[in-house]
Amino acid sequence: MKVLSHKDSSYLEFVRTLDRRAIPAKHLRESVASIVADVETRGEAAVFDYTEKFDGVRLNAQTMRVSVEEIQNARNVVEDSVKQAIEETRCNVHEFALHSLRQDWQAHNRQGVEVGERFVPYDRVGCYIPGGKAPLVSTALMTAAFAQAAGVEQIVAATPVGVNGEVNPNLLYALVESGATEIIKFGGAQAIAAMALGTDSLEPVEKLFGPGNSYVVEAKRQLVGAVSIDLLPGPSEVLVIADDSANATFIAADLLAQAEHGGDSVVGFLTDSQDLLDQVQLEIQKQLKTLSRAEYLIPVLEKGTFALFVEDLESALTICNEFAPEHLCLIVREEEKWLKKVRTAGAIYVGNYAAVAVGDFLAGPSHTLPTGGSGKSFSGIRADQFQRRTSIVRMDQQSVRLSEPFVKEFARVEGLDAHGQSVTIRAEWSEE
Repeated sequence: MKVLSHKDSSYLEFVRTLDRRAIPAKHLRESVASIVADVETRGEAAVFDYTEKFDGVRLNAQTMRVSVEEIQNARNVVEDSVKQAIEETRCNVHEFALHSLRQDWQAHNRQGVEVGERFVPYDRVGCYIPGGKAPLVSTALMTAAFAQAAGVEQIVAATPVGVNGEVNPNLLYALVESGATEIIKFGGAQAIAAMALGTDSLEPVEKLFGPGNSYVVEAKRQLVGAVSIDLLPGPSEVLVIADDSANATFIAADLLAQAEHGGDSVVGFLTDSQDLLDQVQLEIQKQLKTLSRAEYLIPVLEKGTFALFVEDLESALTICNEFAPEHLCLIVREEEKWLKKVRTAGAIYVGNYAAVAVGDFLAGPSHTLPTGGSGKSFSGIRADQFQRRTSIVRMDQQSVRLSEPFVKEFARVEGLDAHGQSVTIRAEWSEE
């Protein structure tokens, strides 16, 4: 773990690197653009070629989707305790989603025109579920279950499979319970392109959701316009800000849990207490010895983990707002005072007992959050992102007459005579 003090000569230089922007490297842009163009040109043939190249499995039009038999098998083999955990999270997600779903409304403006908004669910969305070293069962719930709560009728889920060509049964069960109506067995940039553009047998979606590696995120960015997207959620990250009221054992546990996300993960810790910093470092080494994946975690701790001894909490909050962490753990006295100073964080966990893992797996808010600095512009997945918004405007002649003088002024200064006339005709119209 990289450890620096605000007294060190290299401290400010390192802090400047934490002010990030989610701008892809040139080679990444070009690689993804090539894949997208190939899928657009060759369709499923390109998808199958890339899936064989990157994942080692050869699919075809008959095997690219999860079958009814596979779903039934998952229902049979998934343990009851897992089913119960999935249902508990799904219920929490739905209850949370209901609070952020937008509702239709109407009102009258100053001229008496009836205005309002109407919200309807998208008809067809795509949810990307990363593969890799672990089946991300919770991500199925944190994407598709929000679509389910919003009333989306067609939920396409894409997830890469192993060389056996099968989706993990626990993940498959979670997807089905979360409302997935179509599950395709490939991932990567090719899956994003296929869902956005459509192929011979796959209808395009209207909006894409879900996290992924840098290729997946870049594919989503490049396809904006062909499709809408939720946000740019890449490799996971956590930032802990704590004073001497924090529990070192808890902090070490959260940092190690974050490191489990893999080599691209970012793990940060800021404190104004040297004693706490020392205790956390000792606790990390102590707990590491008890974990089955210690060898996997050590490289992440060495490469992607940093700890800063800051001058004060004000400095820590400034760094936080520049860093825009996916997850922020805020463990300080005067919680509300410091919470109000947080401007850019995907999710905030307040207090010693607020474990990020509870938020990731169970609490209700989606764990699909902005990373890589994109939290300055994006927020995490919300239920209302699965709704299409339309404005409604209704008038009678009296409201048109009251509107006419102002519209005529805009029409005059913009040189749009026909606009003004279209209102005047209505204002002066007589039914007699």
